[in-house]
Amino acid sequence: MFLEKNSICFVSFFFLFFFSMTNFLFSIYFIMKNMVIFLEWELISFNSKVIVMSILLDWMSLFFMMFVSLISSVVIYYSKSYMSSELNLNRFIILVLLFVFSMILLIISPNIISIFLGWDGLGLVSYCLVIYYQNIKSFNSGMLTALSNRIGDVCILMVVAWMLNYGSWNYIFYLNFMFNEFSMMIISGMIIMAAMTKSAQIPFSSWLPAAMAAPTPVSALVHSSTLVTAGVYLLIRFNFLLMNTFFIKILLLLSGLTMLMAGISANYEFDLKKIIALSTLSQLGLMMSILSMGMPDLAFFHLLTHAMFKALLFMCAGVIIHMMMNIQDIRYMGGMSFYLPLTSLCLNISNLALCGIPFLAGFYSKDMILEMVSLSNLNFYVYFLYYISTGLTMYYTMRLLMYLMINDYNLLVIYNLYDEDYIMLKSMFMLLMMSVVSGSLLSWMIFYYPYMIYLSFNMKLMVIYVSLMGMLLGYMVSNMKIYSINKFKMMYSLSNFLCLMWFLPNLSTYGINYNFMIFSKKLLKNIDMGWMELYSSQGIFKIMKNYTIFYNFYQLNNFKIYLFSFILWMLIFFMMMMVF
Repeated sequence: MFLEKNSICFVSFFFLFFFSMTNFLFSIYFIMKNMVIFLEWELISFNSKVIVMSILLDWMSLFFMMFVSLISSVVIYYSKSYMSSELNLNRFIILVLLFVFSMILLIISPNIISIFLGWDGLGLVSYCLVIYYQNIKSFNSGMLTALSNRIGDVCILMVVAWMLNYGSWNYIFYLNFMFNEFSMMIISGMIIMAAMTKSAQIPFSSWLPAAMAAPTPVSALVHSSTLVTAGVYLLIRFNFLLMNTFFIKILLLLSGLTMLMAGISANYEFDLKKIIALSTLSQLGLMMSILSMGMPDLAFFHLLTHAMFKALLFMCAGVIIHMMMNIQDIRYMGGMSFYLPLTSLCLNISNLALCGIPFLAGFYSKDMILEMVSLSNLNFYVYFLYYISTGLTMYYTMRLLMYLMINDYNLLVIYNLYDEDYIMLKSMFMLLMMSVVSGSLLSWMIFYYPYMIYLSFNMKLMVIYVSLMGMLLGYMVSNMKIYSINKFKMMYSLSNFLCLMWFLPNLSTYGINYNFMIFSKKLLKNIDMGWMELYSSQGIFKIMKNYTIFYNFYQLNNFKIYLFSFILWMLIFFMMMMVF
């Protein structure tokens, strides 16, 4: 049994790693030759009906597949140790593989039907993974995740229905021809709504921290390269169509607010996994906002670099939670650099990459995004949202480092920190290398020519100023006692509002989902099991039954019936004669 449990991990790891390296070589070749391959694979041919599976291979899909398969291979190898006490490890690995397969199907699809299959597959498997630890909290989180994602699924279904007007579902060929005003508004509105639900933009943000109920390896996979990035990837593919619509301006506003809200909430949070989840939300807002400003290549660049250090960050958090006997509260942690030196090294480097410290992975994409924002002619409000969110990233990162590394170890009742697991460390070091190298590597490969950005000296250094301010504030707040804030009632209420993600979880659970479920129950009771039963199935059954009894009575050839009917007809005939 032990060999079986380990064999599926090793087979999956080697297959995905080999697939990743193959994709990497192909992506380099495709970039050099500027190639795009469109494949049509005939699945079923019956008379005149043909069902074809379309596959689009270009540098973007190959790069993304390379990153997804690399991270998932590392996560599966990591799970071999992290989930070693799990009885059904095979089931867990198969669920993760299904998840990765759904994402790959989404990546290589130029067809809205196959995109929908991958999209729905992601939603379904994510529900199974969120409720993996079967308790009430996990079930609630899974339901919130599934219901939020269903809104996006319905939007994709409506796009599928609307694209019947074009005669084919291969949207990639029709992006140039969708400029009929009404058609463009319908399709772009639905695509943006679907992407907002999957990438958890306001007002659908509450499911992302709730999905932390899943095991940590799943969180590392979900928050780096699969579920949450599906929405961003879909918008990158549809970007040519979206740029001429009004909805893209609404997306810019909402994604900027998501960045701000996630950054503020992360500074009030004490759950280690939720802090990292909120940082993912903030980075998703950054990707969405730069995409809605018409720079899809930059959004894709940041998506890839972010995937590496975010997966590493979650894996480090998993090791620390393991060592702390499943305690996730950062107030109990401290002095981790003494007890877990190599894990602390990985955690610190991935955190610094998240902040955009020069020459790590995050710097190349984040710095370029902020400089392009400075160069653009948008209003001060958008500029403010970008830079304040960058400062907040530094703020909560510094706070996290203070609590984890520099403060004293506070859990004095149990002092059971043991040395790191080598399987986890090997998987983490692979991502550590990529977190350092991937930014510069991708910036050379993705952009055919260097971006030449000319700014004034102070605007050029604006990123450094904001980062230093955020670092200083993070240090000050981590040393501040929370009780000193709570003396003031107004301050307490404000901190409550900011801590609870601007009351979005309450709005989505009690305000929307709960009320909709109550409404659905009433609909089911009164319509499906009430009037519909009376006037459709049960009603028809009763009418047919009564008619059958009536006709059966006639068929007995009873003389009295015929006599009665003869007299009745005669009476009607005489009355009509008298009238006329």
